[in-house]
Amino acid sequence: MAKDKKETGRKLVAQNKKARYDYHILTTYECGMVLTGTEVKSLRQGRSSLVDGFVQIDGGEAWLHNAHIPEYTQGTWTNHSARRKRKLLLHRAEIDKLDSKSQETGHTIVPLAIYFKEGRAKVEIALAKGKKEYDKRQTLREKQDTRESNRAIAAARRRQRASAARAQQR
Repeated sequence: MAKDKKETGRKLVAQNKKARYDYHILTTYECGMVLTGTEVKSLRQGRSSLVDGFVQIDGGEAWLHNAHIPEYTQGTWTNHSARRKRKLLLHRAEIDKLDSKSQETGHTIVPLAIYFKEGRAKVEIALAKGKKEYDKRQTLREKQDTRESNRAIAAARRRQRASAARAQQR
Protein backbone atom coordinates (compact mmCIF):
# COMPACT_ATOMS: atom_id res chain seq x y z
CA MET A 1 0.00 0.00 0.00
CA ALA A 2 1.27 3.40 -0.92
CA LYS A 3 0.96 6.15 1.63
CA ASP A 4 0.28 9.72 0.55
CA LYS A 5 3.32 11.73 1.58
CA LYS A 6 3.10 15.46 1.20
CA GLU A 7 6.34 17.22 0.39
CA THR A 8 6.95 20.24 2.53
CA GLY A 9 9.37 23.08 2.10
CA ARG A 10 11.15 24.24 -1.01
CA LYS A 11 13.44 22.00 -3.08
CA LEU A 12 15.53 24.02 -5.52
CA VAL A 13 16.02 22.44 -8.96
CA ALA A 14 17.68 25.19 -11.02
CA GLN A 15 18.79 28.75 -10.41
CA ASN A 16 19.74 31.55 -12.81
CA LYS A 17 22.61 33.27 -10.99
CA LYS A 18 23.61 35.24 -14.08
CA ALA A 19 20.25 37.04 -14.08
CA ARG A 20 21.06 38.72 -10.76
CA TYR A 21 24.41 39.81 -12.20
CA ASP A 22 23.00 41.13 -15.50
CA TYR A 23 19.80 42.78 -14.22
CA HIS A 24 18.46 44.98 -11.43
CA ILE A 25 15.62 42.89 -9.98
CA LEU A 26 12.57 45.13 -9.43
CA THR A 27 9.83 42.69 -8.36
CA THR A 28 9.56 38.91 -8.17
CA TYR A 29 6.59 36.62 -8.74
CA GLU A 30 6.01 32.96 -7.96
CA CYS A 31 4.05 31.10 -10.60
CA GLY A 32 3.17 27.56 -11.55
CA MET A 33 4.03 25.82 -14.82
CA VAL A 34 1.99 23.63 -17.14
CA LEU A 35 4.19 20.54 -17.52
CA THR A 36 3.92 17.05 -18.95
CA GLY A 37 4.64 13.97 -16.84
CA THR A 38 8.12 13.37 -18.22
CA GLU A 39 9.08 16.99 -17.56
CA VAL A 40 8.13 16.64 -13.90
CA LYS A 41 10.10 13.40 -13.60
CA SER A 42 13.13 15.04 -15.21
CA LEU A 43 12.85 18.01 -12.82
CA ARG A 44 12.60 15.64 -9.83
CA GLN A 45 15.97 14.21 -10.91
CA GLY A 46 17.31 17.77 -10.48
CA ARG A 47 18.07 18.42 -14.10
CA SER A 48 17.25 21.79 -15.62
CA SER A 49 18.84 25.02 -16.85
CA LEU A 50 17.51 28.58 -17.01
CA VAL A 51 20.57 30.19 -18.60
CA ASP A 52 18.94 31.34 -21.86
CA GLY A 53 15.38 31.48 -20.50
CA PHE A 54 13.04 34.44 -20.77
CA VAL A 55 9.34 35.11 -20.23
CA GLN A 56 7.08 36.59 -22.88
CA ILE A 57 3.46 37.75 -22.57
CA ASP A 58 1.53 36.60 -25.63
CA GLY A 59 -2.23 36.82 -26.04
CA GLY A 60 -2.84 37.52 -22.36
CA GLU A 61 -0.81 34.48 -21.28
CA ALA A 62 2.71 34.23 -19.87
CA TRP A 63 5.09 31.80 -21.61
CA LEU A 64 8.51 30.60 -20.51
CA HIS A 65 10.85 30.26 -23.50
CA ASN A 66 14.25 28.52 -23.81
CA ALA A 67 14.26 26.93 -20.36
CA HIS A 68 16.07 23.62 -20.81
CA ILE A 69 14.45 20.62 -19.16
CA PRO A 70 16.23 17.57 -20.63
CA GLU A 71 14.31 14.54 -21.82
CA TYR A 72 13.51 11.95 -19.19
CA THR A 73 16.01 9.10 -19.56
CA GLN A 74 13.44 6.34 -19.04
CA GLY A 75 10.77 8.04 -21.13
CA THR A 76 9.31 6.49 -24.26
CA TRP A 77 7.51 8.04 -27.19
CA THR A 78 5.69 10.28 -24.68
CA ASN A 79 8.89 12.26 -23.99
CA HIS A 80 8.87 16.03 -24.35
CA SER A 81 11.14 18.32 -26.37
CA ALA A 82 13.81 19.89 -24.17
CA ARG A 83 13.36 23.57 -25.07
CA ARG A 84 9.64 23.85 -25.74
CA LYS A 85 7.76 26.90 -24.52
CA ARG A 86 5.84 26.35 -21.30
CA LYS A 87 2.76 28.18 -20.07
CA LEU A 88 3.05 29.96 -16.72
CA LEU A 89 0.15 30.19 -14.30
CA LEU A 90 -0.39 33.71 -12.97
CA HIS A 91 -3.37 35.80 -11.96
CA ARG A 92 -4.82 38.09 -14.64
CA ALA A 93 -3.83 41.23 -12.71
CA GLU A 94 -0.24 40.02 -12.43
CA ILE A 95 -0.06 39.24 -16.15
CA ASP A 96 -1.46 42.66 -17.03
CA LYS A 97 0.99 44.40 -14.70
CA LEU A 98 3.95 42.44 -16.10
CA ASP A 99 2.83 43.12 -19.67
CA SER A 100 2.55 46.88 -19.16
CA LYS A 101 5.87 47.11 -17.29
CA SER A 102 7.76 44.96 -19.81
CA GLN A 103 6.70 47.30 -22.63
CA GLU A 104 8.81 50.06 -21.05
CA THR A 105 12.31 50.39 -22.45
CA GLY A 106 15.00 48.42 -20.68
CA HIS A 107 12.56 46.19 -18.78
CA THR A 108 12.32 42.45 -19.26
CA ILE A 109 10.94 39.40 -17.48
CA VAL A 110 13.53 36.76 -16.52
CA PRO A 111 13.21 33.43 -14.72
CA LEU A 112 15.26 33.25 -11.51
CA ALA A 113 14.64 29.73 -10.20
CA ILE A 114 12.71 26.50 -10.69
CA TYR A 115 11.78 24.65 -7.51
CA PHE A 116 9.25 22.32 -5.96
CA LYS A 117 7.00 23.76 -3.28
CA GLU A 118 4.70 21.31 -1.51
CA GLY A 119 5.08 18.86 -4.38
CA ARG A 120 4.27 21.32 -7.18
CA ALA A 121 6.75 22.73 -9.69
CA LYS A 122 7.06 26.51 -9.41
CA VAL A 123 9.06 29.17 -11.22
CA GLU A 124 10.24 32.40 -9.67
CA ILE A 125 10.22 35.13 -12.32
CA ALA A 126 11.28 38.73 -11.98
CA LEU A 127 10.58 42.02 -13.64
CA ALA A 128 14.08 43.33 -14.24
CA LYS A 129 15.93 46.23 -15.78
CA GLY A 130 19.20 45.59 -17.60
CA LYS A 131 22.42 46.76 -15.97
CA LYS A 132 24.96 48.86 -17.79
CA GLU A 133 28.57 47.68 -17.93
CA TYR A 134 29.67 50.11 -15.20
CA ASP A 135 26.86 48.82 -12.94
CA LYS A 136 28.21 45.30 -13.32
CA ARG A 137 31.73 46.48 -12.45
CA GLN A 138 30.35 48.35 -9.43
CA THR A 139 28.56 45.20 -8.24
CA LEU A 140 31.75 43.16 -8.55
CA ARG A 141 33.72 45.86 -6.74
CA GLU A 142 31.23 45.95 -3.84
CA LYS A 143 31.27 42.15 -3.58
CA GLN A 144 35.08 42.12 -3.55
CA ASP A 145 35.22 44.91 -0.91
CA THR A 146 32.85 43.08 1.45
CA ARG A 147 34.82 39.86 0.98
CA GLU A 148 38.11 41.63 1.80
CA SER A 149 36.64 43.39 4.85
CA ASN A 150 35.23 40.08 6.16
CA ARG A 151 38.65 38.46 5.72
CA ALA A 152 40.35 41.34 7.56
CA ILE A 153 37.86 41.13 10.44
CA ALA A 154 38.33 37.36 10.69
CA ALA A 155 42.14 37.73 10.68
CA ALA A 156 41.96 40.38 13.44
CA ARG A 157 39.77 38.10 15.56
CA ARG A 158 42.20 35.21 15.09
CA ARG A 159 45.11 37.43 16.18
CA GLN A 160 43.15 38.57 19.25
CA ARG A 161 42.34 34.99 20.24
CA ALA A 162 45.95 33.91 19.75
CA SER A 163 47.32 36.79 21.86
CA ALA A 164 44.72 36.13 24.58
CA ALA A 165 45.70 32.46 24.63
CA ARG A 166 49.41 33.37 24.93
CA ALA A 167 48.67 35.80 27.76
CA GLN A 168 46.67 33.13 29.59
CA GLN A 169 49.56 30.64 29.35
CA ARG A 170 51.98 33.04 31.08
